[in-house]
Amino acid sequence: MKKQTFVFKVGTSSLTQKNGNLDRIKLARITNQLAQLHQQGHDIVLVTSGSIAAGFRRLGFEKRPRKIAEKQASAAVGQGLLIEEYTQNLMKDSIVAAQVLLTQDDFADDRRYKNASQALQVLLRQRAIPIINENDTIAIEEIKVGDNDTLSAQVASLVKADLLVILTDVDGLYSDNPSKNPEAKHFDKVVNITDDLFEMAAGTGSSNGTGGMTTKLQAAQIATKSGVPVYICSSKKDTALLQAVGQTNRGTLFLADEAGMSQREQWMAFYARTEAYVEIDEGAKEALDDHGNSLLAAGITKVSGDFEVGDIVEVYNQPQHDLLGKGRAKMSSQELRDLLLQEHAKGVFIHRNDWVAL
Repeated sequence: MKKQTFVFKVGTSSLTQKNGNLDRIKLARITNQLAQLHQQGHDIVLVTSGSIAAGFRRLGFEKRPRKIAEKQASAAVGQGLLIEEYTQNLMKDSIVAAQVLLTQDDFADDRRYKNASQALQVLLRQRAIPIINENDTIAIEEIKVGDNDTLSAQVASLVKADLLVILTDVDGLYSDNPSKNPEAKHFDKVVNITDDLFEMAAGTGSSNGTGGMTTKLQAAQIATKSGVPVYICSSKKDTALLQAVGQTNRGTLFLADEAGMSQREQWMAFYARTEAYVEIDEGAKEALDDHGNSLLAAGITKVSGDFEVGDIVEVYNQPQHDLLGKGRAKMSSQELRDLLLQEHAKGVFIHRNDWVAL
């Protein structure tokens, strides 16, 4: 197999015992497989959950806490314990583990996004294995949704991975919850992630984790649009990671879009904060969608919110209010509003090179 870049996401349920404690045997099994792939010459990135599971009993909690502050405190203790386990296991094969803690802010800020990309590239070039986790001690919203699934997709897109493997406690996507419905259909391959798939996805995870199949679908959507295929499979087999790379274990493969987004387009589409939007008429929509033209001020029918030159703005059609895409504004909201008061508004609002269709 030629050299490839693999990103693995391991959830809490794949790292813990039934009582919620960190399972060192499971963790050692995972790191052993990472080491094997690394020794074959591949670049490996691991996105791991488990910091809360590793820390909550050390703080005296009998079971996984539910309050935000208690989760954060548990994560503060557990993060060090978790990376120590990974480090010691990988050092047995003389592999350096590098801890990387990220929050959504690291992706939302353009400069920090580029810095994160460059740092990860250096680590991979120096043959380290980045061990990435959400910075749960300070991340409020992220800790609520357990969104390391999305984080893994963002990282896979950032390093231009050849495959993102999301390991969980079920062997892929089903039409219904297989533990409750034995007639549920298993999906071996998914070409397009549709609204119907989200509707049929189970919304709950295991008792020790916080993510469900919905967050995994959202992650697959981000990665595949960025040109990265995704494989969702069970972590229960001893060689689950090795099998996932060859897709020889049962799972669901989500095919990547043939025209993957550039890194700049990914940032605009998924990470850049947008606090304002415009609505456009049918003529402007056709110019954007069918002809690849820039968005002219003349096609804008509504401006909502405030923004400055260079900010990222969402664009919707009217009257359906469907999201068409995002782009970088070439004029401020006030300048645009003043321009639209004129009888014939002229000027480019979003240049086609600063536009990403969604």
